Amino acid sequence: MRRGLGVLLGLCVALTAFGAEKIVDFSSAREGQVPSGWKPVRVGRGKEGEWKVVMADVPPTLKPLTESAANLTRRAVVAQTSFDPTDERFPLLVLEEERFGTFTAKVRFQITGGGVEQMAGMVFRMQDEKNFYVVRASALGQNLRFYKFVNGERSAPIGPSLPIAKGEWHELTVRCEGNRIDIGLDGKPAMPTLTDNSHPVGQVGFFTKSDSQAYFTDFRIEYKPLESLAMGLLKRTLDDNPRLLDLQILGKLPGSDRLEVMAAKRTNDMGRAASETELKVWNENRPYYSKGKIEAIVTQPLRDRNGDVLGVVRFALKPYAGQMEAAMVGRTLPMLKTMQEGIGASRDLTE
Repeated sequence: MRRGLGVLLGLCVALTAFGAEKIVDFSSAREGQVPSGWKPVRVGRGKEGEWKVVMADVPPTLKPLTESAANLTRRAVVAQTSFDPTDERFPLLVLEEERFGTFTAKVRFQITGGGVEQMAGMVFRMQDEKNFYVVRASALGQNLRFYKFVNGERSAPIGPSLPIAKGEWHELTVRCEGNRIDIGLDGKPAMPTLTDNSHPVGQVGFFTKSDSQAYFTDFRIEYKPLESLAMGLLKRTLDDNPRLLDLQILGKLPGSDRLEVMAAKRTNDMGRAASETELKVWNENRPYYSKGKIEAIVTQPLRDRNGDVLGVVRFALKPYAGQMEAAMVGRTLPMLKTMQEGIGASRDLTE
């Protein structure tokens, strides 16, 4: 699991009942620069986006106590300002390092311009430039839409028609818990709960399309800190298969060539170096089987969605009388398939 965000400009972290909360303030950022801790990403065609901190008039998040109180405050916001009208061009600004699974994220946005498109929104559970979710508002289309990218393929958008005023501030809310996704606009639910299993965890960020220009501010995310991918896979597999005698997942730490146990049913197995058999499974990308008096061991390669070996899984099962090797290996396949579906596009079991 990645560790923190380092020094992120204007970041506040607080403990909450949900786990923790990050609040990002761009007020100490240098005007005209990309804020620290954020990374511009361009998905699709066309020129790179132009993200920078600018000053803008922003209404208060809370209603003023008196009518004489100022309605607008000059504040630093982050903006996408480029004008490339290329279709299927998606300039994003992504919060670096941290990944989120269960969370509620909120951001205030204002669509300020665009000829071909006038869109702004949020990208979330982003695993890479080809795999992520999007919810965006369109001032030209007067609608709110959700869609996903899987291996670079964009799904059909879904969502309601809603009044989205250009030049006005709106608040977008995204809540994810498991495979459930709830989306709100301006403090109200915007569409029924969505369910999708494509992306279990990922980064969050801001979204625009084609020549859209937009401002973003007051970003906050309340979240449940992630456990490592390996440990999450192990816990879910043991919960679903309580008759497993033992389960271990092996992988390599970032920057290391050593194959070792990264998640285990028994904590004293953590960090154990791979056996000769486990190394063979890793190198040969095929399962191995062995049988003792009280347990049968099936060692399987753990693959990502591209078929590349990401780790090794050691299953210990109770053998049944007369059960042959093929049957024992077959008993592990449904568990292995579920694990690999939970990996998605991740390339690191420590995430």
